[in-house]
Amino acid sequence: MRGNKGRDTRPELAVRSAVHALGLRYRVGMSPMPGIRRTADLVFPRAKVAVFVDGCFWHGCPEHHRPAKRNVEFWQTKIEGNIARDADTDDRLRQAGWRVIRVWEHEEPAEAAAAIKAIVREAASRDEPPTCR
Repeated sequence: MRGNKGRDTRPELAVRSAVHALGLRYRVGMSPMPGIRRTADLVFPRAKVAVFVDGCFWHGCPEHHRPAKRNVEFWQTKIEGNIARDADTDDRLRQAGWRVIRVWEHEEPAEAAAAIKAIVREAASRDEPPTCR
């Protein structure tokens, strides 16, 4: 498992590129909030939006995950642990006022980027102070 990257995977780079092309700027591979030892793939600190690009195998995609044929018990426990950790991360961030976006590796990067942009723009506009005219 040492050869599996923790960041800068092909799906993550594709989503980051598509989001950047839409004019959004973000932080990469950072923890959204102190006290939580988990890093999001893209973080929009001002809008309080955290984006995770999840691999179908590692995170148990309901559409594409295929159980391992060897060492079944180990992999089943591993994937179930990842799913539970993801849910816990989502809960903690939401309780702290963050919006969490989960993108599966099989999703079209341009579509995911458009959805991310809409949520970031909506979240950012929510926090803007009222303007006087």
